[in-house]
Amino acid sequence: MSSIKLDIVTAERVVYSGDVDMVIAPGVEGQLGILPHHAPLMALLQAGELVARKGGQDEILAISGGFLEVRPDRVIVLADAAERAEEIDMARAQAARKRAEDRLRDRKAIGLDEATAEAALKRAIARLSVAEKMQQRRKM
Repeated sequence: MSSIKLDIVTAERVVYSGDVDMVIAPGVEGQLGILPHHAPLMALLQAGELVARKGGQDEILAISGGFLEVRPDRVIVLADAAERAEEIDMARAQAARKRAEDRLRDRKAIGLDEATAEAALKRAIARLSVAEKMQQRRKM
C-alpha cells in the first residue's frame, strides 16, 4: 500500500511528521478521510480528534481547529493547537472541561460570549477523548 506524508504544525512546533496510510480529520462540515493520491483540497478544521493511520496502528492527536491542505504528495495540517495523546494531562483536561461547562452555564452572569465558551468546551472534550483512548490502549 502506498503512503502519504503528513505534517501537523502549530505556531510553536512540529507536532507530527511522517508517512501514513490514511488521515482522518475533523472538518467543520464533517469527518475528512484522506488516502494517498487524494485530490487537492483545502478545508477548515474544528476541535476534535485527528487520526494518523499507519500499518494498522492509529496515532490519535487532539487538535483545536485550523486548516488542512491536501497536495499530491502530502497532507499539511496547520493547527491552532495540537497534542499527542501521551502529552495530555488528564487532570488538567478534566479541569478545563469543568471550567468550560461552568462558563457556558453561567455565561450570562459573567458576560461571556457563547461561541467562545462552546469552543473551549469542544477543545476540552477532544483532549479528554484522545487521552482516554490512549489509557484504554495501555490497558490492553
